[in-house]
Amino acid sequence: MPQGRYRLVVDGELGPRYASAFDGMTIHAHNGETEITGAIIDQSHLQGLLERIGSLGLTLHSVTPISAEHAVGAHVQPAGVSDTDPGATSKGP
Repeated sequence: MPQGRYRLVVDGELGPRYASAFDGMTIHAHNGETEITGAIIDQSHLQGLLERIGSLGLTLHSVTPISAEHAVGAHVQPAGVSDTDPGATSKGP
């Protein structure tokens, strides 16, 4: 697995309280899913993120590498910031 930027998509719209669980990653919730995007340095880093997703009871939909040209101009939010409506429901505790 080459070092680079990846997008992990989980079921549910995660709120700001999940920011610390994915420190260093950006979180963007929309349409009933949350994209967790950021640099993954090696296989053990990815494994740790997958274990964290599982321990939080989240359902993983996909893990996708993001090419450098695709990432340019991509809209990302700092962890804990969401574009969802204030009335949107967050999954989890």
